[in-house]
Amino acid sequence: MKVLVVGSGGREHAVIRALSKNKSIDEIVCAPGNGGIASLATCVNITATDVDGMVDYAKNNGVDFCVVTPDDPLALGMVDAMEAAGIPSFGPNKKAAQIEASKVFAKGLMKKYGIPTAAYEVFTDPADVLAYLQKRNTWPAVIKADGLALGKGVLIAQNEEEAEAAVRELMVDKKFGASGNEVVVEEFMEGPEVSVLSFTDGHVIVPMVSSMDHKRADDGDKGLNTGGMGTIAPSPVYTPEIAKECMEKIFVPTMHAMNKEGRTFKGVLYFGLMLTKDGPKVVEYNCRFGDPETQVVLPLLKSDLFTIMQAVHDEKLADLDIEWSDEAAACIMEASGGYPESYRKGYEIHGLDENGQHPGVYVYHSGTKKENGKFYTNGGRVLGIMATGSDLKETLAKAYAAVDEIGFENMHYRHDIGRKVL
Repeated sequence: MKVLVVGSGGREHAVIRALSKNKSIDEIVCAPGNGGIASLATCVNITATDVDGMVDYAKNNGVDFCVVTPDDPLALGMVDAMEAAGIPSFGPNKKAAQIEASKVFAKGLMKKYGIPTAAYEVFTDPADVLAYLQKRNTWPAVIKADGLALGKGVLIAQNEEEAEAAVRELMVDKKFGASGNEVVVEEFMEGPEVSVLSFTDGHVIVPMVSSMDHKRADDGDKGLNTGGMGTIAPSPVYTPEIAKECMEKIFVPTMHAMNKEGRTFKGVLYFGLMLTKDGPKVVEYNCRFGDPETQVVLPLLKSDLFTIMQAVHDEKLADLDIEWSDEAAACIMEASGGYPESYRKGYEIHGLDENGQHPGVYVYHSGTKKENGKFYTNGGRVLGIMATGSDLKETLAKAYAAVDEIGFENMHYRHDIGRKVL
């Protein structure tokens, strides 16, 4: 088997590491990949959003199975194109990927099928947004770009001045392009956040181990929203009772809702949840593995990932008994100073061996390149330092000890990952 994985970050590194354990896979190719992924896969320089280029490569190079992990190519229909070319692929088709690609669609779906989420309104005119917020006069307020925005299109305004700045950024200055043509304004929900990634083939849905992401750039959940500065698994606040409620009121109803809409979802459906005083509610859906949640969830998977992916594709997920470790996992993201705004690239990274690893932990590469045997920074989030252990306290201590030994100039990371639940 020759497997193609589309993407270039820490999530793809985690997926490839898990796939590499399957003995039926002879070769893994990653496009475009990065410096650390190159130790496990052949990296091919094709942009992740180049649907035609990716399909041509797959057809001309004997690819037997394709795994599409990032949101952009899924929303562009890469799975549809691969399947049309006769290449079995893991991930939702374009119609199903709309659950992440449009916040307006996702909120409408939840409203129509009674899936618990925050109250909201949709706007296309910046002046209407501000008039609504002024009249409502309840702060904070959540303002979301409708489309994909690298995980950064959600702004929480504490007052009218911040709301004006958010609306200007999304709808006037078009920081995220057409994604800001429409915005969703939501009530602000309070409570612990939990991420639950789930395998589904449209017939059954199998939740993975829960996790807790840390979105803000700085300690104490301060600073700008990022793609994620670190994560732990499982989340101690996600009890078996809450899991049962989520399965009955959110997970299964979402799967059925997508089927009824003619958008059967096959792949990884990600539920971003808020555990409010009124029960769990959906903050957001993603149509793929989360990043950096995948970096802590997949190390706890005891079953074979490729077997699961094939079962999802073939709609035979019900035939599998998926097993998980009872250990804990933690991942600390090392980012470039200035991220998620402007930052420099090209700093040499120290503390890694020739495979980009470090004793006692596993290092996932998010934004690196390798030149002349050395690793250099090549992105905002650079490395994910992941450890597993018998409990969360031990695991975090192990990960942070490694962070002290691995780094680069102008490095930034959070010092409080997991602290709020210890």
